[in-house]
Amino acid sequence: MDNDSVVRIFTLAGVNETMNIRMAIFSLTLLYYCVILFLNISLILIIILDENLHEPMYILLCNFCINGLYGTTGFFPKFLLDLLTSSSQISYEGCLLQVFVMYSFACCDLSILAVMAYDRYLAICRPLHYHSVMSKRRLSQLICFSWLTPFCIFSVGVLLTSRLRLCQFQIQKLFCVNWMIVKLACSDVDTSSIDILSYATIVIYVSHGFFTIWTYMHIIKSCSRSKEDMVKFMQTCVPHLTSLITFLVVILFDLMYMRFGSTDIPQSLQNFITIEFLLIPPMVNPLIYGFKLTKIRNRIIGVLHFERK
Repeated sequence: MDNDSVVRIFTLAGVNETMNIRMAIFSLTLLYYCVILFLNISLILIIILDENLHEPMYILLCNFCINGLYGTTGFFPKFLLDLLTSSSQISYEGCLLQVFVMYSFACCDLSILAVMAYDRYLAICRPLHYHSVMSKRRLSQLICFSWLTPFCIFSVGVLLTSRLRLCQFQIQKLFCVNWMIVKLACSDVDTSSIDILSYATIVIYVSHGFFTIWTYMHIIKSCSRSKEDMVKFMQTCVPHLTSLITFLVVILFDLMYMRFGSTDIPQSLQNFITIEFLLIPPMVNPLIYGFKLTKIRNRIIGVLHFERK
């Protein structure tokens, strides 16, 4: 059986509410997505337009917000369209594209958080070497690493998935998930290469997580010796730690649910658990950084005062 003749369109079975509830969800989702766009774009523009913020920490934050826009744009427009239609369908190619965006978004987030932790480690624990180590060239290399590594990994992953012969077409989610597409493969299809890539990806990004946690533990240990360093830690590292903890809790909760979660819980709660990594971090991160980082907060206050005049 040829893959081209078996499945060209998937059905996303996660949306099964009545039309009245759908319209309410559509309105709330559209509002929520607009707020995410406004917060992240505002923070990006503030950093780009203010030369005083052209420092490694803020450039990394800018990339963090860009990645938030990238990930949410891969989900919300399609989800909003599904809420307006009677059947939630997505093309074979569109599904693979969504898989690529969702997975690369999550892993890019973790990579940027790791680079942010490294930046704060140099700034606090090795201040005399900070500018020589975190040069413009090094910063560019780290940013490229954060983006290109997940792009390359999941390009290969999507390519391997696209070669599978599929015999089913229904995905029990609000969006396309790679391992669920693999589960739709015919029983005689070999998926060992996809399994190997999945385990390798897990090892790579779990090591990112351990590196980030180890870095912050080292920073906390160093800052505990000096009141001045502790103040610096509270001003610049607490937002990073909050973003890291939020991201890890959300992702781990989602992964645990996908593997071991019960199907007996209400569909609406299942849907929320599925998309919480697209709801919470992209909304919370710009708020945390906007309120906590002094330079950005002062810049926002300055803009608001200027608008009132």
